[in-house]
Amino acid sequence: MGKKKSKPVVAVVGRPNVGKSTLFNALAGENISIVKDTPGITRDRIYTDITWLDKNFTLIDTGGIEPESKDIILSQMREQAQIAIDTADVILFMVDVKQGLVDTDSKVADMLRRSGKPIILVVNKVDSFQKYMADVYEFYNLGIGEPFAISSANKLGFGELLDEVISYFDKDVASEEEEDEDERTRVAIVGKPNAGKSSIINRLIGENRLIVSDIAGTTRDAVDTEVVYQGKEYVFIDTAGLRRKNKIKEELERYMIIRTVTAVERADIVVLVIDATEGVTEQDAKIAGIAHDRGKATIIAVNKWDLIEKDNKTVNQFTQKIRQILSFMPYAEILFISAETGQRLPKLYETIDIVYENHAMRVATGVLNEIMAEAVALQQPPSDKGKRLRLYYITQAAVKPPTFVIFVNDKELMHFSYTRYIENQIREAFGFKGTPLKFIIRERKENK
Repeated sequence: MGKKKSKPVVAVVGRPNVGKSTLFNALAGENISIVKDTPGITRDRIYTDITWLDKNFTLIDTGGIEPESKDIILSQMREQAQIAIDTADVILFMVDVKQGLVDTDSKVADMLRRSGKPIILVVNKVDSFQKYMADVYEFYNLGIGEPFAISSANKLGFGELLDEVISYFDKDVASEEEEDEDERTRVAIVGKPNAGKSSIINRLIGENRLIVSDIAGTTRDAVDTEVVYQGKEYVFIDTAGLRRKNKIKEELERYMIIRTVTAVERADIVVLVIDATEGVTEQDAKIAGIAHDRGKATIIAVNKWDLIEKDNKTVNQFTQKIRQILSFMPYAEILFISAETGQRLPKLYETIDIVYENHAMRVATGVLNEIMAEAVALQQPPSDKGKRLRLYYITQAAVKPPTFVIFVNDKELMHFSYTRYIENQIREAFGFKGTPLKFIIRERKENK
């Protein structure tokens, strides 16, 4: 059976004030579902998921440029373009019809053109096609192809632009699907710089050097490493490589988040590496939030555990702290390891296998309905103004993550807390360790 294909990634690049954020927000529109208790998503929306004509993709805003001088703008634009080239399947290059074609646009266009990635030229602020069409044609000089005239502020021209974006996805499908027939477990190793991601991968490979080939990084220039351990094949997706000197902290963090989003998107399982000597930080929570948001199975690997002075309470105290800060993912498995000494690294493989099985587990409908009936009998569903919630039926609609549909008489009555209660009952029966569960509530007026 083929794997679920990862969503394509579309990145927006452009000078300051050409309207990147306006486009981003207009396209995100109602699609943006911010999970309130997921950190780092609300404040700093770098990415959002978008659906157009049944095609899903992740839109990335490559980012904030601090305009100090033309030189700085150009160097930061190049940086952005590089992020887009490294991580995206399709790049939107945005220019401003009112400012016209400027030198910076031409220089960045050269760099984008050489990348060989699909580039769509987006000419923004075209509030009136009659008035500006002659100015739009000037952008043909960039040599990127046909310019798409839009107005982000007035939401004009979006349909044609999105049609063009998704036209590129189908071109990759054949090769992607062949690749997707592969049943190897895909594991993204994520975490802050210096948490020890590369050391863990090197250790995992080093001990199991049967086949180790670096598969030149698929479409997104990350290096995937293939490993066989005890007869099973794994692909490790590494998000390391952020050793960039003199980078402004915000830029580095944005780059890290974009790299993490694209790696997580391609993985079945996410291993979040936390540095034991630093404890759990807000940045760790942001990265965890990306995996949680995308419904991925997650293992938290606390690395450098050999450097911690321990007594009989240390593990419990550290675990509690993780549970507290990452309270939105109580399902995540926690392991204390050391890449340096190799402590508990074999246990990491074992945990990956267990979590993978849970992520892909299916539960028979009959059994689910028995669990739900018992849960309802133990704890009455809520009622409001004399109307009581009734749960008719539950079935599992998908795996990776396990997704359940519950049919009820009135969606409004199905409070978050009661869904959580049903989830806990299902977890009690089946474990589902390491994987989030997703619930879709559907209304059915009467019990048929």
